[in-house]
Amino acid sequence: MQESNESNLERYKEREKDAKWYVVHTYSGHENKVKTNIEKMVENRGYKDDIFEVAIPMEEYTEVKNGVSVRKERKRFPSYVLIKMIVTDVSWYLVRNTRGVTGFVGPGSKPVALTEREFNSYGVKEYSSNVDINVGDKIKVTEGPFKNFTGLVDSVQKDQNKLKAYLSVFGRDTLVELDFKDIEII
Repeated sequence: MQESNESNLERYKEREKDAKWYVVHTYSGHENKVKTNIEKMVENRGYKDDIFEVAIPMEEYTEVKNGVSVRKERKRFPSYVLIKMIVTDVSWYLVRNTRGVTGFVGPGSKPVALTEREFNSYGVKEYSSNVDINVGDKIKVTEGPFKNFTGLVDSVQKDQNKLKAYLSVFGRDTLVELDFKDIEII
């Protein structure tokens, strides 16, 4: 079983090297729903070998309200979502027909990949699947509903790029499943 998981992980990493970043246009305010829906479809339908990551570029800014500086975060490109994928007929159809998506950015219906320079200028932290996470590591959640929570890793599923960690929620340790890309090791 261990060899099978390792070969799957190697195949996944090889496929990921061929993936490129594409821009998808969404209805205004639907970026998070589109991201969640695509991630769920990839998980449920088994398209992990074609669609690797969905990102919404964010930027921090400082707002002064009543003389108090408050740090906030906003979408850098409202109505757009970035997707790291290998374009096949199936993956194109899956993304294009996700509720809230109006289409890929590109001429006609053909998506155009971002250059590395363009992608880097958008301020998205690209997730690396080479993360070395072990049971017992202390982590901090960087994205999602548990953002800024800290906890301890209980189990790691490297082939799925997920882990389970105990986070202190309302004073109780709660086991939560997280994506590698949504955490950092502290």
